Amino acid sequence: MFPTPVQQTSRPTRIAYQIALPVALVLWLLPLIGVALTSIRPAADITAGNYWGWPSSFNLIENYSAVFTNSPLAAYILNSFKVTIPTVIGAIALSSLTGFALAIYKFRSNLLIFFLFVAGNFIPFQILMVPVRDLSIQMGVYNSVWALIFFHIAFQTGFCTLFMRNFIRTLPFELIEAARIEDVSEFKIFWHIVLPLMRPALAALAVLVFTFVWNDYFWATVLTQGAHAQPVTAGLHALNGEWIAAWHLVSAGSIVAALPPVLMFFLMQKHFIAGLTLGAVKS
Repeated sequence: MFPTPVQQTSRPTRIAYQIALPVALVLWLLPLIGVALTSIRPAADITAGNYWGWPSSFNLIENYSAVFTNSPLAAYILNSFKVTIPTVIGAIALSSLTGFALAIYKFRSNLLIFFLFVAGNFIPFQILMVPVRDLSIQMGVYNSVWALIFFHIAFQTGFCTLFMRNFIRTLPFELIEAARIEDVSEFKIFWHIVLPLMRPALAALAVLVFTFVWNDYFWATVLTQGAHAQPVTAGLHALNGEWIAAWHLVSAGSIVAALPPVLMFFLMQKHFIAGLTLGAVKS
């Protein structure tokens, strides 16, 4: 049922694995290496066609300082935080409550409601472009960070509910029954018993949702326009000039934009792995 560990396979298989792993790793990292090298190149190297060769000079400080001084990148990053942090809080708060209800209470249409949350994750979000844009205009939030916050909370809550419901079902139900015998209210059961046990799942979801929302480009371009509302993924085009594409600045800005989710993952790596592992034990 499970793949055989590499240590237990034949010698030719182990040799092929040891050769293929570094090759696959290099191929996977090659685009990132290219972006990192481009971010420290002078513009003359790119104009001369030196895309993969050794940089003629290392303009690390010049390029990375230019993305902040010659463009509103700081405003775009601030907009990303304005969108991402409320979305993470809102999606996790709603999914914790819905996951608790769907996992603990046995009521008619329980499974149907759960399937509706799951089905929403299979809808191609491109077909929602026009209805969501029109809805944001009718609500008066188009071209503002609130349009992105509302949409991302609605879209991420379905996936988070699936994760939370499956995670809560792995918790010992005897704790809830014991609390009910002591006449503890349902909200106190959720707040004082279930929620503390959900910390690994909360950490895992926080990292996932933060990464999904921070890296979103499609909805950032559909629902916002201009530096006052656009997040950093959509604002990187401002690093290009009117007639010349400043790819060294775009690459530097891309590296800067990728740092927050990477740092968050490493800070919460232990809880992230624990949450994914525990949440996958039982469905």
